[in-house]
Order: sequence, then C-alpha cells, then structure tokens
Amino acid sequence: MPIRPSDIDLAHRLADAAGAVIRTHFRRGGAVTLKDDKSPVTVADREAEAAMRRLLDAECPGDGILGEEHGEKPGVTGRRWVLDPIDGTRSFTAGRAIFGTLIALVEDGWPVLGVIDQPVQRERWIGVAGRDTLFNGQPVRTRACPALDGAIVATTSPHLFAEGDVPHFLALVAAASGGSPRQGPVYGGDCYNYGLLASGHLDIVCESGLMLHDFAALVPVVEGAGGRMCDWNGDPLTADSEGHVLAIGDPARAEEVLEALRAVPDGHGHAH
Repeated sequence: MPIRPSDIDLAHRLADAAGAVIRTHFRRGGAVTLKDDKSPVTVADREAEAAMRRLLDAECPGDGILGEEHGEKPGVTGRRWVLDPIDGTRSFTAGRAIFGTLIALVEDGWPVLGVIDQPVQRERWIGVAGRDTLFNGQPVRTRACPALDGAIVATTSPHLFAEGDVPHFLALVAAASGGSPRQGPVYGGDCYNYGLLASGHLDIVCESGLMLHDFAALVPVVEGAGGRMCDWNGDPLTADSEGHVLAIGDPARAEEVLEALRAVPDGHGHAH
C-alpha cells in the first residue's frame, strides 16, 4: 500500500509530540531506573511514548503499535507503528544531544516510513519508501566512498555487542583504518549516526544486538538517501531480522564491508 500524505503528516506530529515531552526533561536531572535487561529508562522515555500512543490510538486505532517502553498493541490492518521514544537514553541522561526519537511504519514486516528526530537540536530526518530522504525538509544524500581504507566507521559502543561479534567489528575497523589507531571509529551516537550517514558525514555504521524498535525507522532514512541497510550477511532488514545491522553510505563498498566483517583471524593468523 502506498504511503499516504496523512501518514507522513502523522509521523511528523508524533515526533512533535515526543519532542515536546523530551525537551521538558532534558538536563533536568530526572531519576534513571534500570529495566530487566539492565538498560536505563527515564520518565521522559515513558511519557514521550505515551504521548505518541495517544495520537495513534485516536487517529489509526486499527494499526498495531510496538513501543520499547509500553509493549505491543496488536492491529488488524497489517500496519504497525514502531516507536523508540529515546534511542540513546544513556546519552540523554548524560546531557548529550545525540539521542533521537525513532518512529517507523512497518507494513507486512517491511519498514516503509521512518523518522529520526533529535528534539533538542531540532533536527529531523524522514524517509519514505520510493522517495528522497529529507532533513528538515531538504533532500539529503549519502556520500561517495572511493575505498574501504579511509572510510569513517561509527558504532554506539562495542560493549553493547554480543561477545562473539566484537572481533568481526574490529576486523571491519582494521580494514577501514589501514591499521592506524588514529583512524579509529566514531563511538556514541545511537540513531543519530544513521542520520549523519544519510546526510553524507559518515560512511559506515555497524551494530549488533538491536531490536526492531532500534532499527526499523533507520531503513527508509538511509535507503532514501542512497545508502544501503542490511544485516551482517547482506540481507535486507525486516521485522524478522535478528539485530546485526549495517548502514553503508556508498553501496559500491557493500561487498568489501561484508568481507571485512568475515575476515576474523583465528589463532594461527588465518581469516575465517
């Protein structure tokens, strides 16, 4: 089903509603609690998601909703809104404006609309399947990357990776940096990195252990700017993906990136 203008308008209003809540709490020293998975959550996370859900319940009650903080509401339309009110809660609680609100519309398992909104800096990327990605209303494009050696790689933190995934990430970093520690990766950023990649400031974002609410919105944003989103096998990201996420600004580098992830030396110095 084509994305309707009303869906795009609603996505903007969802981001506006979340941002209004988040700005009232930013750098105000609110309490941080830990969820069962030990990840941090604040009252801003919960209230921002609740504000978005109220809008969705009023305007498209038949659509499903999946939110990081308030769980799943089944739908009947084959459409599901996927919400992460603050992607990067650790940055939010540290007063760093590099977190974002993520809003996605997923149809039959495929992300077809995505918003990355940074409410403090008032920066917003919106991607819609089949259309150019817009940043604050203006089209943006990923940049050309003539070689993997020299590409800027970003990730939030390898501490968030499953243990067995870290060597693969480090192999990619080594391939991109030519072995120089001064050409290491950019750390921190959560969803903000994907907006920066869409706008042509980063070349590769590599992460492990993401949930659907972490990556669904990123897919239309990156792909609408000319980049490629896939898992570590090169397969498209859908509601069934297991959380190994790659964003590649220049799709011409995709095979080299995938090969670098696989090139993990064993104890004898052989890649496997």
